[in-house]
Amino acid sequence: MNAPFRICFVCTGNICRSPMAESVLRARLAEDGLDGLVEVDSAGTGGWHEGDGADPRTVAVLRAGGYETAHTARQFHASWFAHLDLVIALDSGHLRELSSLAPTAQDAAKIRLLRSYAADMADTGPTPEPRRASGHGLAGDLDVPDPYYGDFAGFEECLDMVETASDGLLAAVRATVTAHAPGHDTDRHQARNPHPPREKESA
Repeated sequence: MNAPFRICFVCTGNICRSPMAESVLRARLAEDGLDGLVEVDSAGTGGWHEGDGADPRTVAVLRAGGYETAHTARQFHASWFAHLDLVIALDSGHLRELSSLAPTAQDAAKIRLLRSYAADMADTGPTPEPRRASGHGLAGDLDVPDPYYGDFAGFEECLDMVETASDGLLAAVRATVTAHAPGHDTDRHQARNPHPPREKESA
């Protein structure tokens, strides 16, 4: 039996955005019958909230949406790249920090911005391909804004963005795990790199 496809969502403290994304994608995978093929978790770039549950406002919007709310915050470590197939950053700051932590170029290639999978952000073509940030500020419009210091409406908006992007992410992951199920003789790294994005030219 092949190892599961492993995804980790990463935000700042692992109490707002990344737990939201983890819970939403888990639900999408279960609805799609892929929960046995894909493992999902989340972490933060910092360890300030390690061991805590999700922010109460995150819990409230997840519960209202019918999602699971159980969560324990933890910090992301560079050693995790070795067993992960996809590392999803919630904003461009996380993208930069994760890229600096990646031990190899192959590990850095596993990092994506969540909103790059949103239908209104993806490149058009025969298959949906997520946009990837360049070094010239392209990532800004792909951020999921941090709702921590705002009001409850910011958490609701955050969930809306996560849900929209999760549909595209699910499609990319589904294509990968089903196309390379047992019986397909395909290189493992290629099989576990869903829809590598085209680089955008800066303006």
